[in-house]
Amino acid sequence: MMRKAADISEFDRGQIVMARRLGMSITKTERLVGCSRSAVVSIHAKWINDGDTSSRRQGVGRPRVIEEKGRRRLSRLVK
Repeated sequence: MMRKAADISEFDRGQIVMARRLGMSITKTERLVGCSRSAVVSIHAKWINDGDTSSRRQGVGRPRVIEEKGRRRLSRLVK
């Protein structure tokens, strides 16, 4: 199964950028990393435009109600 661009690790993103910079074709790059053609194109385009390949997926979901300090305190009280 091919991975989406958002699911690809930073290491694999770096491999995509370097492979494309070294002149490797999109097809060979997708086989090297094991992701879809569109993921290779979008990650490389993001690097060309922004100089960055990080995923926007960080911070997805509902914010936590209890911060980390409060969670540790609650854990100690329960124990």
